[in-house]
Amino acid sequence: MLALGGKKILLGISGSIAAYKAPLLVRLLIKNGAEVKVVLTPSALDFVTPTTLSTLSKNPVNSSFTEVKENQDNPEWNNHVKLSLWADYMIIAPATSNTISSMASARCDNLLLACYLSAKCRVFIAPSMDLDMYNHPANQQNLSQLKTYGNIILESETGDLASGLKGKGRMMEPKNIIKCLISNLNHELSLKGKNILITGGPTYEKIDPVRFIGNFSSGKMGFCLAEAAANLGANVTYISGPTSFKISNHSINIINVVTANEMYNEILKFFFSTDIFISAAAVADFIPKFNNSKIKKKQNLSKISYIENIDILNELGKIKTNQIVVGFALETDDGYENAYDKLIKKNLDAIFLNILNDKNNVFNSEYNQGKYITRKKTVSFEQTTKLDLSFKIFEQIIKDI
Repeated sequence: MLALGGKKILLGISGSIAAYKAPLLVRLLIKNGAEVKVVLTPSALDFVTPTTLSTLSKNPVNSSFTEVKENQDNPEWNNHVKLSLWADYMIIAPATSNTISSMASARCDNLLLACYLSAKCRVFIAPSMDLDMYNHPANQQNLSQLKTYGNIILESETGDLASGLKGKGRMMEPKNIIKCLISNLNHELSLKGKNILITGGPTYEKIDPVRFIGNFSSGKMGFCLAEAAANLGANVTYISGPTSFKISNHSINIINVVTANEMYNEILKFFFSTDIFISAAAVADFIPKFNNSKIKKKQNLSKISYIENIDILNELGKIKTNQIVVGFALETDDGYENAYDKLIKKNLDAIFLNILNDKNNVFNSEYNQGKYITRKKTVSFEQTTKLDLSFKIFEQIIKDI
């Protein structure tokens, strides 16, 4: 299932320049499986149009207590109570100083505030204002007050501000709002308290001081698995080969390695206290004979001598006790047969089969598809984002625990 599958989100937008990010937030909420309805303050209409938001959310957008609809003479009431009770969660992003002050003091002069004051669901608030305004004691006191009411403050980010200043006050980026929203749903999720160890990215095996044997793995799938596991409440250690990707979730313990032997040695430090181990790393199959000096072109190198690298999954399959061990396989031909053979020979509990072809180039892509294979079942997944796929893989693992 998607991270926010089936959740009903009421998004409140107040009058800040950051409202231009609201359409992206709507898209990301829907992409993660949520149903979205939008309420704007009157001043928000200066920054974002209801047409855009209603098109993206596929729901009417409201900004006033009443409205006159086409072919009607009398205004129709927009029922703020009905909207509030509909929502599983409410997000107010951006939340201006004026809106935050009104919420803290229960002042109600627009539809968004009426929805907030009627809401029985968890409310997430993303402040957006200039540096000095954000730091003003009155605003900080209002935010503290809102926390005591059980609201969750989505902390403002640091960066360029509309005034030209730099500092804290920017509305949290939509992608980070999604991560925080998912993280705060941990109490509903199934991996809380589990220790999960994940490997990802390539490994590099040196030929000489400046060259190496490696592969095209970006590590994106491994990072998404780590993000998903953390968002599902797990204690996550992620061992990463060389990659440019970064994880912003500070709850994830990240260990960087280069070679397969380095990766294996780090795995052994955590493996026996791990509940679930997932090997999404693309480990180099061969170790070349290392030359201490840079190989020059004039040496006319015609071949590279090598030995087989350590087979990490095979070694772990021999020593595992109660761990669930999941491997990844990338195949171009006879995919299922080769993946199932690895599952049996390496004593795995499951294996995820990636298919590499012209239509599905998994390297450095945001998307992936494949098959989750165990001894008893095979579950196929159509192409989707790697983060969504990560949640679906964990859904299958959870069923097998």
